Amino acid sequence: MKTNNKVAYIIGPYRASNPLDHRTQVLNIRKAEEKAIEYWQKGYAVICPHTNSSFFSGACEEEVFMNGYLEILKRCDLVVMLPNWKESSGSRAEHQLAKKLGLRVIYS
Repeated sequence: MKTNNKVAYIIGPYRASNPLDHRTQVLNIRKAEEKAIEYWQKGYAVICPHTNSSFFSGACEEEVFMNGYLEILKRCDLVVMLPNWKESSGSRAEHQLAKKLGLRVIYS
């Protein structure tokens, strides 16, 4: 399969509302992985923050991760919004930046 030379960025909840709810966090990561695979299969190069820094919490300030991912987002061609993305403040910030940049936004 050939790539279409476009970069897709997956956006959706990472953490659970309860920080001790690791099961929900793992489920959120798995949902993002499934969507990332779908877009790899469509020929996109995919950035999936959920898997890039999964379980890195505490390694540095959360703001470092968010700022880093916003910078990566600026270099992408489109974003793919996972269900329940509105429940995540990070996802809302990513969505807002994508809209500001005029990126194609796909709601799944």
